Amino acid sequence: MSSILTNNSAMVALQTLKSVNSNLAKTQDMISTGKSVATAKDNSAIFAISKIMESDVAGFKAVSDSLSLGESTVAVASAGAEQITNLLNQVKQKVVAATGGNVDHTKLTDDVNSLKEQIGSIIRGSQFNGSNLLDTAGSDLAVLSSIDRDSSNAVTSSTITVKSVDLEAGLLGGATAVAANAPITAADILGDVDVSSAAAAATSVAALEVHIQTAVDAAAQLGASGKRLSDQSGFVGKVTDAIKSGIGALVDTDLEEASARLQALQVQQQLATQSLSIANQAPQSILALFR
Repeated sequence: MSSILTNNSAMVALQTLKSVNSNLAKTQDMISTGKSVATAKDNSAIFAISKIMESDVAGFKAVSDSLSLGESTVAVASAGAEQITNLLNQVKQKVVAATGGNVDHTKLTDDVNSLKEQIGSIIRGSQFNGSNLLDTAGSDLAVLSSIDRDSSNAVTSSTITVKSVDLEAGLLGGATAVAANAPITAADILGDVDVSSAAAAATSVAALEVHIQTAVDAAAQLGASGKRLSDQSGFVGKVTDAIKSGIGALVDTDLEEASARLQALQVQQQLATQSLSIANQAPQSILALFR
């Protein structure tokens, strides 16, 4: 049945054209934004998952910054401990020399005191951003190392604690502790090392060996902590990259597929427009019946 009031063919063609135009607009939006899921209405479940994962990426960025800060702090302390070890070896040379005869003990004492003061300066100066792992006044360093999300979406943080090696206390050797922020003098450190005479120097050799071992152990401990922080930083970087890749797989547009779909929809749009035009011409044929 034909009617000039109701054109079923035109209505069908119009609905088809609207559908094609809607799909075409969505495909064009996917190509322009680069995302197949840009808003919650595109896919609410995927959108929610991607946003949670994006928040984790932001959290891991903060973790990475914390680890970098921790690595730098440990690196400064480790460099200080290694330099102190070298200086203690120089002190040992002076002490061993002082055990012999026909040496200038006064000159050796001045040299040893100079090395002691240098050691004290390194202890107090091995700080980064206010944290000093070689100083009595310093404390252990807690470094944010990870954020963990369980199956119920509960998030907890993890830390790595870097122990202070406290070389100031370890190298006192009979000297008294130094007040915080006060300079460390020769009298404040290696108090059991004396080269004023051959006998005193001979007694000091054993004590100095203990101090050298203390410094070596401190350097090794800091090196191990630095390695752990470095490894954790590398792991966090890989996890962050994996999460970013996962987000991309969920919400990014497959541009090859979208390009092919765009061309197909453009052809469908042309055909739907022509179909609507043909359907709109149908009532004109009815006029021929009245001629």
